Amino acid sequence: MNHTADTSQCKYDIEQLLATGHPIRIKPQGYSMYPLFIPGRDEAVIEPVTPDKLHRNDVALYRRDRGILVLHRICRITKEGFYLVGDNQSEIEGPLRPDQFRGRLTEVIRNGRQFSVQNPLYRFLTSIWLFLCPVRPFFHRFCALLRRLHT
Repeated sequence: MNHTADTSQCKYDIEQLLATGHPIRIKPQGYSMYPLFIPGRDEAVIEPVTPDKLHRNDVALYRRDRGILVLHRICRITKEGFYLVGDNQSEIEGPLRPDQFRGRLTEVIRNGRQFSVQNPLYRFLTSIWLFLCPVRPFFHRFCALLRRLHT
């Protein structure tokens, strides 16, 4: 029996579903996690998780103090808290408290095909991208220059 709540069909309280142990399926909005997620195309399967089970490179769902739910990648964990960054960003957010976390990404659904974030190729590529976080601004500028030259 599949207990994944498909939040694209109805409105559900995401946090309540996760708190009761149910995985959820959502369509992330915005481009902070591009190219992992493209709005309107990709879906995320998120399972409940306790902060002690979160690790560097995990994509975690957390609530900012201002109230918005965010799905970003953990880049560092210290005794002060968790530090996260979007795959399409270079500014690191944190420290976040353990009570702000709601879940962890377990699968990505793209064009109807699912893949696990435990896939070794995915883990390898995202680890490299996370390592390159300090040089992402240069990479983004270079890509923008290529796009301008192409058009």
